[in-house]
Amino acid sequence: MAVTRQDRPSGWYLAPALTFFGAFAVLPMVLVVYLSFTSWDGFGTPELSGVGNWERLMDDGRAWDSLWLTLVFMVLTWLVQTPIALLIGVWAAGRQRNRAVLSSLFFLPLLLSTAAIALLWAAVLDPNFGVTQRLPFLGDFNFLGNTELVVYTVVWVISWQYVPFHTLLYQAAARQVPQSLYEAATLDGAGRYRQFFTITLPLVKYTIITSTVLMLVGSVTTFDTILILTGGGPGTATRILPLHMYITGFSGYEFGYASAVAVLLLLLGAGLSLAVTQATGFRKMQSQQEGM
Repeated sequence: MAVTRQDRPSGWYLAPALTFFGAFAVLPMVLVVYLSFTSWDGFGTPELSGVGNWERLMDDGRAWDSLWLTLVFMVLTWLVQTPIALLIGVWAAGRQRNRAVLSSLFFLPLLLSTAAIALLWAAVLDPNFGVTQRLPFLGDFNFLGNTELVVYTVVWVISWQYVPFHTLLYQAAARQVPQSLYEAATLDGAGRYRQFFTITLPLVKYTIITSTVLMLVGSVTTFDTILILTGGGPGTATRILPLHMYITGFSGYEFGYASAVAVLLLLLGAGLSLAVTQATGFRKMQSQQEGM
């Protein structure tokens, strides 16, 4: 039966989504790119300064140190969050006893705001009155004041906050795996570990890619937790690039230069997303359950 023009969906259905995307995504990005070529302290009218901000960025050692720290932070958060979220998500997709009760406890951080989580962990890790100071096996570690420990501490707090979200992704993906595959593997004598590596892991591959992209892009936009928890310190030990952009703009009132840093972050996030999807073949994603 031929599809008439009247049967086709109208393009007007896209208008609300396109309007929303244009107003809250495209327009702000265009304005930030424009501001990156201006000199502006947040007051008055921005004045065009050519490529002055970009030349400054190329010679700014602190910005490049912050970029390197951002990449280290990105890798560490992925290494911590991915295995934990994957294992908990696969477990939560099962039919174990008390699974629902324990899962609800795992997902509690999703109900808390970023500010609440940062303040909570700041109180827990306080070197004078925190809970950690009352645990003798931890000694007198200053988790937020030690330059060698603070990065790992921040990674832990960020992971504690976002692991539940990625766990939900893996839980949903694991529940889509046909039970017939596990039943057949059990008849063939495969144990749980072998079933996980030969059935579950391959069939949640695209979810792992999606989660990875979200983690990587999130790492180049997260700064509020670090701002509240450490303020970028001690010294500049946790001053990642997004925080460097925030401090430069809202504390130094150099919004033109901060916009150049923001554009760099935009390019970094977009580049990472494209690189991951291209390297993993995610753009050519096909059904993994054909014929079942």
